[in-house]
Amino acid sequence: MAARHLVAELTRQPDGQVSVSPYETGRLVSLAPWLTGHAERVRYLVDSQRADGGWGTGDRYALVPSLSATEALLAVARTGSAAGVDGVARAAARGLRALPRWLGATRLPDTPAIDLIVPALVAAVNGHLADPAGHPGGSPAVAGPSRLDLPPTMTPARFTAVRDRVRGGAPLHPKLHHALEVVGPLARHARGVVPSATGAVGASPAATAAWLGGADRPDVHPTAAAYLAAAVRPLGGLAPCTTPITVFERAWVLSTVTRAGIRVAVPPDLVDSLTAGLGEDGTATSPGLPADADTTAVTLYALMRLGVPVTPHCLWRYETDTGFCTWPAEDGRSVTTNAHVLDAFGRHLATLGPHPAATGESAARYRAAAHRLETFLLDQQHADGGWRDRWHASPYYATLCCALALSGYGETSGVPPALARAARWVVDTQRPDGSWGRWGGTVEETAYAVHLLAVVGPQPGTAAAIDRARPHLGRPDAHRVTPPLWHDKDLYRPTAIVGAAVLAARHLAAATVDTVPAASAPALDSPGGP
Repeated sequence: MAARHLVAELTRQPDGQVSVSPYETGRLVSLAPWLTGHAERVRYLVDSQRADGGWGTGDRYALVPSLSATEALLAVARTGSAAGVDGVARAAARGLRALPRWLGATRLPDTPAIDLIVPALVAAVNGHLADPAGHPGGSPAVAGPSRLDLPPTMTPARFTAVRDRVRGGAPLHPKLHHALEVVGPLARHARGVVPSATGAVGASPAATAAWLGGADRPDVHPTAAAYLAAAVRPLGGLAPCTTPITVFERAWVLSTVTRAGIRVAVPPDLVDSLTAGLGEDGTATSPGLPADADTTAVTLYALMRLGVPVTPHCLWRYETDTGFCTWPAEDGRSVTTNAHVLDAFGRHLATLGPHPAATGESAARYRAAAHRLETFLLDQQHADGGWRDRWHASPYYATLCCALALSGYGETSGVPPALARAARWVVDTQRPDGSWGRWGGTVEETAYAVHLLAVVGPQPGTAAAIDRARPHLGRPDAHRVTPPLWHDKDLYRPTAIVGAAVLAARHLAAATVDTVPAASAPALDSPGGP
């Protein structure tokens, strides 16, 4: 029943289910005060400010949403664009006093475009503060610092280069469209930037508002304006990060539930929506974003599990000397992207079986790549047994992705001990209440931990750990309020994807605990999360 409901929601909400983004909401306050719901967005920024003066989830992850919210409230305080909303100046002042804490950090989160967003927003805040009218409370002493500095490990070089490129009329790489708002007024109808069929620029409300430009309601592109109105409507006027996320959401949900062994009827139109976007470069998370290896690999894997005859040949476009990149010229590497590529290659090879094609050159190339991916993942395992990645704040997500790929398609003798180390790390980091989590216990991270323990199989303490976690997985709709942990410009929660993870873990936990008596496992002495 729960699986049928989850799959049905994919059709009922085709754009996807995404949590509120403080960053994007702040950008709409500054860039699109004409958009319906402006007062609600300002009120949200005031009301959602943390006790420490910041916004968002986590520790250093607060920098980007706090910069966005503070700059937005400074703009409102100067223009008076949200008459009737109390506390704007006070919240802006508290944000200013809090920001140096995160700006002084020597280690920043690896979130998309952070090296563009932070210099752009620091410059915007400093622009407000350079004008005496820009100080909330009318006094720099009340407001806090009179000027913000960049983090010690960050330079404005890339931001300056991107801004100069737009100013000179040169087109930007499509992946930069997602953060077009960083170039400010230069974004208005920037050369080479064209809204997708949905009206979105870079699948981002902030980028779309910046492209439209101006504080007055723009009438020059009604489709883009309509996209903004539609993007904020499901969240009561507040902004999500990326929308729509149709392919991303459907691929992750369907691959998760089918992999866990949950039987559910998948409507043909959902399958068709995944095959429709596949091209020579694979598929993209959203219209307006470039295709990427991560979304492509999970989409292909889901289709193969559903029995659709597809081959992963398009993934060769992302092959590098060290593995597979998420997209060409990626800064850094993603272990979860490589794990998902191993899933796709491994599943493809499994479908070949004893077929004559299995001895062909193409199969040999896939096998060689799968072996290289396995080696890469094993090399990236941390000493504690877990993995970390650039697309999710929690190590439990990355560890599950790598463990699933290795347990399903790894072939060398190094795989079993690596999986045992991962399971031991998970057992050792269970919290006293039976949950798991980086900052605190969450149902999402608990689901990843339980899924991993169930897949790795009997290890010391695993049955007892799963049994203690089951109450957390059974809480109705807990996946809808769990903290955002996925990386975009700030952290977000893809609600249906998290729901699928919880459903899969619940299904696997029931099977595991019902077949392995918890009393046979030793009691745990858990130190808590990592």
